[in-house]
Amino acid sequence: MSAGWVAGVTRARALRSRCLGAEGISEVAAATTLDDALRYLAATPYRHDVGPGVTVAGAQRAVSATLLWHLRVLAGWQPATGADAVRALAAGFELSNTEHHLSSLGADRRRPGSTPLHPPPYRLGALATAWTRLARTRTPAELRTSLAASVWGDPGGDSPAAVATGMRVSAALRLATTVPDAARWAAARLALLFCREVFVVGRRMPDVSVRRAARLLGPGAIAAASYADFRQELPATARWLVDDIDEVADLWRAEARWWDAVERDGRELLRRSRFGPQPVVGTAALLSVDAWRTRGALELAARGGDPGGRPTGVLDAPR
Repeated sequence: MSAGWVAGVTRARALRSRCLGAEGISEVAAATTLDDALRYLAATPYRHDVGPGVTVAGAQRAVSATLLWHLRVLAGWQPATGADAVRALAAGFELSNTEHHLSSLGADRRRPGSTPLHPPPYRLGALATAWTRLARTRTPAELRTSLAASVWGDPGGDSPAAVATGMRVSAALRLATTVPDAARWAAARLALLFCREVFVVGRRMPDVSVRRAARLLGPGAIAAASYADFRQELPATARWLVDDIDEVADLWRAEARWWDAVERDGRELLRRSRFGPQPVVGTAALLSVDAWRTRGALELAARGGDPGGRPTGVLDAPR
């Protein structure tokens, strides 16, 4: 047992208190106006940048930014292995920054009176892997080159679709490699991404992303000609997410199921008394689930509230 892990796990357990929790999320979801929900959040760990007049998108982003800050604090208390795990779990923030940056490259941001197309990038701190270099790129081709020279790898193209898919595949593979306790989360998330791209959108993924995806999902699943065959060929680490979903139109059910599994696994990891990466991964998971559900609750409040409803959202990078 090292002093680094003792300090890191102690901090992880303390950060668990920063979650809003089921009761608090229900209060937000039941609010009949967005302003009512924001007033409630003003007395919670999500209080930053959620003042009156904030849009639902702005409030959701503020919740994501709070999550990022908690993950930065968590990583800062860890030895190198623990910090690497948190960085892999937080990859979606760098991914979101990169997507927004790529989208803005073609926009005329010098036009007088124009407003930014996207909010300022998330402040990643030590959780960044390549963002400093990516932010300096000025063309899609430069961005692709910079990605190829980083831990993200070549996305196989410089279009928004190729970059988004390539980075998501890379993030899943890195998570499974860096954080063994999160390997089934990564595989299942990648399976859902592949289903959407190939069987819902009907878009072939770049070859480099296909090869990377095969490392987690297996060559049989990647080569499947139909969703039914794909589901049958998936390894157990990913099949659990879609095992009883017979039609691609019902894949929305898999999103909430994925988060439910992350929450259950996170609680189990956090309960373990050992000093090591597992309680740290568990805390990061529970903080992420809480933020995801809070964003969903804000959406419900903006639509007039739903006392009996359960917050839902989209399995994706933070926006």
